[in-house]
Amino acid sequence: MITISLENKSALITGGGQGLGAETARTLHRAGAFVAITYFEEGGGINRAKAEALTGELGDRALAIEGDVRNFDAARAVADAVAKRTGGIDILVNNAAILRDRSLGKMSLDEWQSVIDTNLTGVFHMTKSCLPHFRADGRIINMASIAAVVGFFGQSNYAAAKAGVIGLTKVLSRELGRKGITVNAVAPGVVLTEMGKSIPEEVRTEMLKQIPLEKFGEPSDIANAILFLASPLAAYVTGQTLQVNGGWAN
Repeated sequence: MITISLENKSALITGGGQGLGAETARTLHRAGAFVAITYFEEGGGINRAKAEALTGELGDRALAIEGDVRNFDAARAVADAVAKRTGGIDILVNNAAILRDRSLGKMSLDEWQSVIDTNLTGVFHMTKSCLPHFRADGRIINMASIAAVVGFFGQSNYAAAKAGVIGLTKVLSRELGRKGITVNAVAPGVVLTEMGKSIPEEVRTEMLKQIPLEKFGEPSDIANAILFLASPLAAYVTGQTLQVNGGWAN
């Protein structure tokens, strides 16, 4: 029997308090890792509450920490705090992302920039901040999206950011390979998180027709792919984008 163990590994997951990030945190924690999850509080305490509820659920080997990936100093403070707590960082999952969907003609400059700042620049900030703390055989997994491949209507900002993540992943795999760090991306299709379930039913019906497996993804489908890339089983895999979309696009 082959088992995946992340015992004695430290994983930092941005935007890990909900959706795919939360499921990833649960999965890596079950595999034995210490998991630190970041959240960004915009008001009302909702994101903090979700993150702290998750770490409360996980119990030992879990930490919730506030951090805005759009700000380099904040990103560096997060990385420093996690490394101080655990002695170093083994796994970074760049998951934090936002949506501001609108057709290009109606999209505001802020709607464009905020998505680029969070979904692409945030990956740069967190990766750069974590680099000094990576231990041997480090793993970086960046969250891309089927949107970067298909180009959905009203998502010019999101698709551009996620396509940038794929390009950044390829470059970093070359730059960091000599340090023994692998860098890969996971590109989910439509997954039944709260965000996925918010898609109007008629739109989801049309989407489903394009998926050969004839079903939408579950959060565990994505988390399991991340677990593989974070594990010793993927030691010779780097610079790749693993599309987990039921065969919709490849």
